[in-house]
Amino acid sequence: MDMKHILSISLGSTSRDKSIQKEILGEQFLIERRGTDGDLKRFGQYLIENDGKVDCLCVGGANLGLHWAGRFYGFRDIERIVSHIKQTPVVDGAGLKNSLERETVQILQDQGTVDFTTAKVLITCATDRFGMTEAICELSSNYILGDLMFNVGIPIPLHSTRSIDILTRLLLPILRRTPFRWLYPTGSKQDTILPKYQRYYHWADVIAGDFLIIRRHLPDRLEGKIVITNTTTQQDVEALRSRGVHLLINTTPAIEGRSFATNVMEGVFLTLMDKKPGQASAADYLEMAWRIGWQPEIRELNPPTAPSPSQYRLSRD
Repeated sequence: MDMKHILSISLGSTSRDKSIQKEILGEQFLIERRGTDGDLKRFGQYLIENDGKVDCLCVGGANLGLHWAGRFYGFRDIERIVSHIKQTPVVDGAGLKNSLERETVQILQDQGTVDFTTAKVLITCATDRFGMTEAICELSSNYILGDLMFNVGIPIPLHSTRSIDILTRLLLPILRRTPFRWLYPTGSKQDTILPKYQRYYHWADVIAGDFLIIRRHLPDRLEGKIVITNTTTQQDVEALRSRGVHLLINTTPAIEGRSFATNVMEGVFLTLMDKKPGQASAADYLEMAWRIGWQPEIRELNPPTAPSPSQYRLSRD
């Protein structure tokens, strides 16, 4: 039986590299994540060298671009590299962000695991997790969108998707032309925690988004919090456990104890469907997820604790 090879080339740290073999729906897969420590030249070389040699190339530690309100803003750094890929499909996880992550929110609500109608939610980057954000904001009226804080470094929380509508139109046409490392932790920055925006972490009942963005500014203590994310290693799990996090919820399937990124799992799903990027709908991704028995992975890291909400009241000023 031929083995399908899913290769994720990441701008992230090599310390998070992983390679496994797994049978999924009767197909043998080699699933590999290879970091480049933030080296954009090496990132491009790896992608180009493997064009035509693997079944799917996955962009990790980066996005092809950002989606919001039906618009797509491609990152020039990444687009320039990917334009040289001629044979192998290239994905960045957007298909699962628009399907599994959106569905995860509804599952958690329906099961009573998280009541988004009452929970205070911090979404570290709405434009990165657009499906999750839209689903949460349909249920919740008490959320903070951290795009300006966590991606641009401007300490202003946003309280509505309308704010994101305006900012994406104004800023993304400019930011998409800047070096990608300005917007997202790459290389050794992924191994460093610089506590920041602590009051927003502490205010929230639920912290949702890309794990490396969440991790970048993690406080020392997060008692009783619920973290909704993916791409967590065992070290990441222990870091959250030691801080007192109550529940860790991963949106993508765990394989041999590792929650892989959306880009990797999108590559697996597309290969199983024998489709190219752009041919698969959100419904197609969900149907494949149900076929492999997917459910959000819910792990209790610590017993629940009673929060003290008055300590972290935030104004919308």
